[in-house]
Amino acid sequence: MTFAALAGGLAGASAAVARDVGGLPYSQVEQVARGVTYGQFSVDGGKGAVTGYMLTVDLSDPRVRVDLLTPGAVADRAPVSQLADSARAVGAVNGDFFNISEEHAGVTPTGSSDGPEIASGRALKAAVPDAQRFGPAMPPGGTTRDVLGVGVDRRARLDRLTLAGSVRTRQGSHPLGGFNQYALPEGGIGAYTAGWGTVSRERAVCGSDTSRAAACSTDTYEVTVRGGRVTAVADTPGQGAIAPGSTVLVGRDAGADTLRTLHVGDRADVGERLVPTASHVPYAFAVGGFPVLRDGAPLPGLDAKTAAVRTAAGFGDHGRTLYLLALDGTAAADPGLTVAEVADVMRQAGADDAVNLDGGGSTTLVTRAPGDPAATVRNHPSGVAERPVANAVGVFSAGH
Repeated sequence: MTFAALAGGLAGASAAVARDVGGLPYSQVEQVARGVTYGQFSVDGGKGAVTGYMLTVDLSDPRVRVDLLTPGAVADRAPVSQLADSARAVGAVNGDFFNISEEHAGVTPTGSSDGPEIASGRALKAAVPDAQRFGPAMPPGGTTRDVLGVGVDRRARLDRLTLAGSVRTRQGSHPLGGFNQYALPEGGIGAYTAGWGTVSRERAVCGSDTSRAAACSTDTYEVTVRGGRVTAVADTPGQGAIAPGSTVLVGRDAGADTLRTLHVGDRADVGERLVPTASHVPYAFAVGGFPVLRDGAPLPGLDAKTAAVRTAAGFGDHGRTLYLLALDGTAAADPGLTVAEVADVMRQAGADDAVNLDGGGSTTLVTRAPGDPAATVRNHPSGVAERPVANAVGVFSAGH
């Protein structure tokens, strides 16, 4: 049965809702808020029947917007429902993969996401090197710099965000290799601001450009800059809060050698920004995730064998309609879908382009109906409780 035929018999489902939600076999449909619809459906995957949950968001409605939800620091985590409640979002799904565990003895996992983050038009962090990411293998050509974002023109896009930044000193200008990210490239210099949080910056110098598990560098240096001047130096990465207005530079290997030329009182100016590849329109929001669907076709090389609980985000109608998908996490009854099957589900929903987000125990979709004091978790997370995550995609509707 098509959604259009089914929706007319569902309580609260209108013809407008039917047009907005798309072509999946929905068994339950609710209008969460103006321009935001929730639907539940079941599809047959290669391992069996799977329950899915979808938020459909009308970005052409000026009262509706999407933004990145974060715990308040890049190196921190919180459950999706808590993130949604704190921001008063009407719906949300978990976002990017993140530094959830550590192969390096004595090093604290940061909880920071793999890819770039933009929230409310402000860049929060850049992407870690591809070899340092967490999550399943990306399809050929994928990179941690891949994002799904919504521009200030209220249209969703797939893009890549590359860090452009430098440290300018009397000796010259030196490129930045990182910005508020849990791993730096070999020989790189990373900039960390108050937005990073209080977690140790030690993880930044661990791993390599080819192996996440490679040893931590012992050739490190750290410099604190405030007001265009060096205010402190140290031989190893530190921890604790960074004062607003200060930037901590962490160098490894050749990057450490560069920072050792700086002394307290020296002039140093730090600048960084995220540069899009595909769009000249500034982003109001962006979250990391690897593309699985582009121009209505699945990307070549998608995993068609490994079924798992998954989360995805996509868009159709030239970027005017956003789709946020979460699968059920009760593995005994719902075996999950492969990445290739997720791409097909997003296409059936109405998406032309889509990305795969963090899955497994992170997969969570929440909604908050008018008058409700708190968000309701709609799917069944695969753990005993919601997993704290690095970020989430939040949906807002004015007047809700």
